[in-house]
Amino acid sequence: MLALALLCRRVLKGVMHRLIQHASVLGIIASLKCSAFAGDWPHFLGPFYNGRAAAVDVAGLWPEEGLKTEWEFKKGKGWACPTVVGESVLVFHRVEAEEVLDCLAKASGEVLWNYRYSAPYRDRYGASDGPRTSPVVYGGNVFIFGVTGLLHCVDLKSGTLRWKRDLASEFAMKQNFFGHGSTPLVSDGRIIVPVGGAKNRCVVALDARNGEVLWEAAHGWGAGYASAIPTRVQLGGKERKLILLFTGGESRPPTGGLLCIDAENGQILGEFPHRSHIAESVNASSPLVTGRQVFVTEGYGAGGVLCEILEDGALRKVWSSAKLGAQFMTPIEKDGFILGFDGQNPRLAELVCLDAKTGVEKWRDDFGGRFGRGNLVDLGDRGVLALGEFGELCRIKVNAEGASVEQRVRLFDAPETWTIPVVAGRRLFVSQNERGRDGSGARIICYGF
Repeated sequence: MLALALLCRRVLKGVMHRLIQHASVLGIIASLKCSAFAGDWPHFLGPFYNGRAAAVDVAGLWPEEGLKTEWEFKKGKGWACPTVVGESVLVFHRVEAEEVLDCLAKASGEVLWNYRYSAPYRDRYGASDGPRTSPVVYGGNVFIFGVTGLLHCVDLKSGTLRWKRDLASEFAMKQNFFGHGSTPLVSDGRIIVPVGGAKNRCVVALDARNGEVLWEAAHGWGAGYASAIPTRVQLGGKERKLILLFTGGESRPPTGGLLCIDAENGQILGEFPHRSHIAESVNASSPLVTGRQVFVTEGYGAGGVLCEILEDGALRKVWSSAKLGAQFMTPIEKDGFILGFDGQNPRLAELVCLDAKTGVEKWRDDFGGRFGRGNLVDLGDRGVLALGEFGELCRIKVNAEGASVEQRVRLFDAPETWTIPVVAGRRLFVSQNERGRDGSGARIICYGF
């Protein structure tokens, strides 16, 4: 116990100065176990739900001699982000007609166990039929939500099924463009899933122990592809646990926007409509929460909007900008700026920097072209890690004048590199989702440093 306490103290000392200005992040930290500081990436968008890596994993990242490949794992179809907890790496993907959860040894990539189930699916738009959501580790279990709407709870140590629910059937989930794809949020013993079901059954909370329904949030907006983000703020002098969800899937006319939900009972406290007028559009970029402010963005014309959480939980617009329309990547906040990739077309995509207070564009950069719609990881004092959608990796520093590239390498040349890179356990995990020009197949690559 003494060793664990000392480890937590050392790690906290390294990260608190980067987080102290964000009350919402501090609220999340208070609810996390210390393991989240010690090299874990237990769910989508990392330990703090905002694309920020833990400080213990940033030191030494990308040494001067270059990244060293430790192992590779051949994976199937899908864009799911791997998750890392302790000595385990969880990979969720499709192999033929099955969705498969593989548990790999972090040090070697060896398969420790796998759990698989039948999930026939064919995407009507010709996109990948693999899962779009990431595994979530909580309380010794792994939660996976597949493209057909099946939710499974699996034991982390053995891969044994604990319980499962067919949410698509039970909640009459409405048809969506590319199947179901919002990563569940698991917090405080609840697993929260946007379902966009019949009879305005918008979001459901289940008991993480057994899958029983705890509450349902009623709203007419359908399920999108963005993931829910937790936070804690003072409402009326009392701290409240809230869920911020940017939702809106297939509907005619198109509807959707940002919801502020009470995590305890599912009451919808605030809503702010934000959706393109184009029917063939979705809300897929997860909310960026900093303090009482929430930034959401979509890539089909409406752009981005910053909202403030008021004392009663209602949402008030602070500013909006058509300059940053992220299609499915989630922006980050860095030193008073909002950074994200603007554009639907990879040839025209650019990294855009907005002033977080005003929404004014400071600069934009395409990194010389063909970088595409990238994913970002905040590395604290080391800058920002950017992974382009064709396999190019950069470490950059940013300020009000622009971005400076500190390091750059092409890891591979393959399309649809749409999965956020994972920095955990003093390692970097990158997902290659399609065949590369050199003939390499879909894989997870683990780099050590």
